[in-house]
Amino acid sequence: MPRPRKFDERQVLDQAREQFWSTGYAGTRMDDIAQATGLGKGSLYGAFGDKGKLFHRVFGEWCTAVLDVAEERLAGGPDAEALARISGYVHLMAENTASDTERRGCLLAKGAAELAQQDPTVAGQSAATMRALQTLLRTQISAAQRHGDIDSAADPERLAALLLTVVRGIEAVGKAGLAPETLRTIADTALAVLPTPEGKKHPATERAPGRQT
Repeated sequence: MPRPRKFDERQVLDQAREQFWSTGYAGTRMDDIAQATGLGKGSLYGAFGDKGKLFHRVFGEWCTAVLDVAEERLAGGPDAEALARISGYVHLMAENTASDTERRGCLLAKGAAELAQQDPTVAGQSAATMRALQTLLRTQISAAQRHGDIDSAADPERLAALLLTVVRGIEAVGKAGLAPETLRTIADTALAVLPTPEGKKHPATERAPGRQT
């Protein structure tokens, strides 16, 4: 009969995530995770498998968290508030990056850049996450079109792809060192170029505070 685990699995996964997030996959050894968690390597291997399996679990949870934040900001709601939801999400992502003073960036972007070319699991998880984010944005763009806030002749799929690229690009240029106000301006500009019906201006929306995944 196996002995019960004497550690908090959630805490260990959180500490492993912090290690991978700080030093990347290649720069992280199981010895580093053992030191960060206070567990022996045998316990880590027994509970989570090798380094690749542990990273897959951490990376998968991160992707889920990214979608949870997007769904909280974008999913559902009346058509009349769709453009405000889009604006709030784009600004939130800019604020997240602006507040990342350590410039660690997003583990989704970091993991995909480092591993997607040779790791099918990371490639699949990152692609699925991006598709889901684009779908959420497209749904809200379509809702804003129904309400008359975005030109109904525009292709919602293309606009969603544009906003997704802006959101993820803000994270990349922010990590490279662009000033927080520049990141906010990028968000403002991306929203301002959304096509509106002739003679109609975008309703004013406030920048969203805080930092989430």
